[in-house]
Parts: sequence; structure tokens; C-alpha cells
Amino acid sequence: MILKGIEELKTFLEKPRNIVIVGHRNPDGDAMGSTLALKHYFVKKGHIATVVVPNEYPEFLHWLPGSNDTYRFDWQNNQSQKAINASDIIFLLDFNALHRVGSDMQHTLEKYPNNFAMIDHHQQPDDVKYMFSDVEICSTSQMIYQFIEMNNDLDLIDADIATCIYTGIMTDTGSFRFRSTTSTTHRIIADLIDKGAKNDRIHNNVYDANSYNRLLLLGKALSNLQILPTYKTAYITLTDEDKKRFDFQKGDTEGIVNYALSLKGIIFAAIFIEDEEQRIIKISFRSKGNFSVNQFSRNHFEGGGHDNAAGGKSNLSLAETVTKFKTLVATYKTELETSYED
Repeated sequence: MILKGIEELKTFLEKPRNIVIVGHRNPDGDAMGSTLALKHYFVKKGHIATVVVPNEYPEFLHWLPGSNDTYRFDWQNNQSQKAINASDIIFLLDFNALHRVGSDMQHTLEKYPNNFAMIDHHQQPDDVKYMFSDVEICSTSQMIYQFIEMNNDLDLIDADIATCIYTGIMTDTGSFRFRSTTSTTHRIIADLIDKGAKNDRIHNNVYDANSYNRLLLLGKALSNLQILPTYKTAYITLTDEDKKRFDFQKGDTEGIVNYALSLKGIIFAAIFIEDEEQRIIKISFRSKGNFSVNQFSRNHFEGGGHDNAAGGKSNLSLAETVTKFKTLVATYKTELETSYED
């Protein structure tokens, strides 16, 4: 755990401040849950708080309390820039380095004259003035709960804050099934339910709101599934043509990689998705046991994340990326064979 300048930050926040809260590019449930929860908390403390995210987030998160007041930097650039320029401090949530917001927003943040506060659970964070970093915690949303607890303000958590935090924890733990889900996580979840989070409704809003085309896209992804049994590895590919055929929307590929990891005997899974807009191959990695996909992605695909969940990218074609991946996996045969024990 890294706690840097937290007492000084508490003192700084004793007066009403104008605060901007930023999540990473392609925000997921944890990014949106944590940023919106912190916004609601700061508003209750008498601050002005605005959430700015780099780009669109999945439709199945648009119901979150406060979502309608969120600015998208790519689409609402003037409003976003105005909020950033007027702020006294910027909170960076659920990402460890400024490049994670995308180049356009990164350039803006690099010119920011005031201080940053980072709350995040990813490895190797950038150095900022105020920091609460812990790679052992399952989600940034859980860290927001603990940040509120550090300030002795758990009594300020209402149904909206509880709902946002619950959503972030639920999505980043795979509905509480990942190894990072601890007894502390479950105790926090119990308290959030007591404070008004409707667990059944949250689950339904996130996981039971599929469009017909999203399910067809999932079917296509599963039909593209390939297994490398010698290396206990499976991977999925999706082309831009696949995405267009099934009217791809932001968030439609969320969680698909976990289907590959769910196969019996598989400990390493990947999904490779063509991204025509960015002209890259977007990659998500998942693993079981001690095989670090964070290190694998950092070493080979300009990415990173957690030991068992990471992202990356490739500037090669989809076919070339898959060939590179298969060649690399062969060099990790020993690590993959010994990574996971029942």
C-alpha cells in the first residue's frame, strides 16, 4: 500500500473546493462506480465536484446515479476543459498513469497547474502529490469506501453512493468470484446493502440488459474461440467486420474474455479485437494462479494491469498479432504448466 500526503489532503479538503474527478479511457464499471461515488461524497461534503471521462462508457452503466451529469472529454470538450481549468485539484481514479486517458486528454492534464490525487489499485503508479494506491484491493470502488472511512464519514454513504460503490466492486470482481475478493470486501458489500444498495437490481441493470445483437456478437466470439492445450491457453478474435455485422456498441465485448478462461484446464486467456477508430488491436488478458498477465502485457503488448487481469494493444494486423501471441506463449510453457494448482 502507498499512502502519500493523505493527512495533508484531508486538511486541503476541509474548505470547499472545486474538484474534477477523472476516470480512464473506455471507462468500465469500476471506473464509473468509483468516480460517481466520490462525486456524490464530495458534494455532500460541500464541494463542487464534476466527473470527466475521456470517452463513452457502456450503455449498461448509464443508469448509475449521477451519470447524466458526467462530461465526455471527446464529445463535450469545451465543458470538460472549462471544468478542468476551474478546478482546485483533480482526482485520478482507477488508472495509474496519465497515458491511460488517451493522448488528447493526456496533453490537457499534463498542462494542469494544480495537484493530482490518485486513488487506484493498478501496479506501478505514476508519482503524484497525493496518493492512495494498493494493488491488493479488488477494485478502486472499494478504495473509495475505504477513503471515506479514513475520513470518518461512513455515515455519509447514502443509497446513491452505496449503489455506485457496489457496482464498481461487483463488476471488477466478476460478481465477487475473483481471488482479489476478500472477507473485507464482503463486509463492505454487506454495509453497502444496509445503506441502500439494491443488489438484485444492480446485477440486473448490468448483466441482464443485453441487446439481441450483443448476444449474437457473443455467439460469434465464441465461434472464433481457439485453444492451445499444450500451453493451457485459449484466445478469441473479433474483427471489425464481426463488430459491424452485429451493430457493435461500447461495452458489448465486456467480459467475453472470461468465457475463454472458464474452459476446464485453461489458465491463460486472451481476446483480440480490431479497433478501426484507433487503428490498433485491443487486447484483454486473464489468468489463473501465479501467471502474471500484467507482466506479460507490459513485456510484449504495451499494456499492464493486475497479475490476473490486464490489457494491452498491438499495432500489427489481427493475424500478425495472433501469430506473435502464439509464438510468445510457447516460450512461457514452463510458467504456464506450473502456474495453477488446485
